[in-house]
Amino acid sequence: MPKSDIHPQWYPEAKVYCNGQLVMTVGSTKPELHVDVWSGNHPFFTGTQKIIDTEGRVERFMRKYGMMDSSSGAATDSESKEK
Repeated sequence: MPKSDIHPQWYPEAKVYCNGQLVMTVGSTKPELHVDVWSGNHPFFTGTQKIIDTEGRVERFMRKYGMMDSSSGAATDSESKEK
């Protein structure tokens, strides 16, 4: 049994609101929760996330750690040396 008068009030049916709409009910120490992002509108969970590589960071990482296809790079280097 928990000690009396040290724990916050528990609300088993707390309502979660996002953009003024009720999105779910959860257990919480507050009766209402107002959130900006939840799994229903977050790009990762909705599948609308896009990875934008504007500075070539992925290619730089691949080159740095040797994950690039070395056969294509080596073939062009050896051909240029032969000429």
